[in-house]
Amino acid sequence: MYKKHYSRFLAARPGLLHCAPHSHYYWPDVTRDAQLRYWDDSAAMADDKWGYLFAEKVPAVQQGIAKILNLTDPQQIVFAPNTHELLYRAITTFRYGRDLAILTTDAEFHSFNRQSRRLEERGNVEVVRVSTEPFATFAERWRDAVASRQWDMIFISQIFYNSGVASPEPKQWLDAVRGDDTLIMVDGYHGFGALPTDWSPYADRVFYLAGAYKYAQAGEGCCFAVVPSNHVFRPEYTGWFADFSSLAKPQEGSVGYANDGMCMAGATVDLSALYRFEAVLKLWQTEGLTPARILSYVRDLQQAFLQHIDTLKDPRVNRDTLLAHDLERHGHFFTFRWGNAEQVTELAAHLRERGVATDFRNDRLRFGFALYHNAEDYQQIEFD
Repeated sequence: MYKKHYSRFLAARPGLLHCAPHSHYYWPDVTRDAQLRYWDDSAAMADDKWGYLFAEKVPAVQQGIAKILNLTDPQQIVFAPNTHELLYRAITTFRYGRDLAILTTDAEFHSFNRQSRRLEERGNVEVVRVSTEPFATFAERWRDAVASRQWDMIFISQIFYNSGVASPEPKQWLDAVRGDDTLIMVDGYHGFGALPTDWSPYADRVFYLAGAYKYAQAGEGCCFAVVPSNHVFRPEYTGWFADFSSLAKPQEGSVGYANDGMCMAGATVDLSALYRFEAVLKLWQTEGLTPARILSYVRDLQQAFLQHIDTLKDPRVNRDTLLAHDLERHGHFFTFRWGNAEQVTELAAHLRERGVATDFRNDRLRFGFALYHNAEDYQQIEFD
């Protein structure tokens, strides 16, 4: 139904059923023209392009994101090449060297897991990780942990990358946070564009991190944060974008910051990804593709996939080895767990040899679902 919009990626990889869009989503054809427009604009404007980009392109994409997240103030959205840069910039809002207590889970993406473990090596940073399993009791256990003490920072994913399971919405635990100064971040990378998300109740309190590499379909290099509006942030890790409007003023004395989301901005970056992101947002508008409509399409694909694997009766990939069974609490991929990492690696390689691209994490095999799939495509999957 939507394959026509991805003809270039599909033609470049003929015969391959790409079941890893949760890792790298194919880019729709409109993004290629957008990439070329960035080159042409750079040639036409050279260093004058920065004024144009911040006056035209940045606001356009901010407004597109704000519409998806139901935000009233698009200027609270700031961009960076990756979410990790935004994460670490937020961490540097704490006074350097102070003791920190951080609450998170045992299912955060590698970058945060690695960064938090490195912070622990300071000796004055405590990180408490709540186990996401069993999933049935996680919401209650997470809320209890949030309420247990005053935290300096709370970090949790909207969709856990190693399972596809959705975490409890902030409304289920935000009122349990002790202290108005707690820095709260939700990693929405597997949620943005995948699940209907109304961030308006949290826009004044909670950071939301996401980007274009996965379900926004615009590739790497364009990530963003919704910066809470009721806090003043002065990150130590800062760059010239963070006070763009004051560049012509004397740069001396106390370091100034923008009074909106740009206070969390960095420095010079390739903004071609912003052009691609804008092209995707325009395509969605033309096609009437809201996150709710996309999710409905994906849910139908997921049911078709499960019905197909039912017929295969494979002891490794079946409904019993599906990590979580509440399909309504899933994002856009399924995770199957059995055996060990070596066996999962072997099956993933076997599938790839037969034209089915998946991905895996340790003993977990992941199958993702995309707009460039049709339900009949899954007939290509065989495990023998």
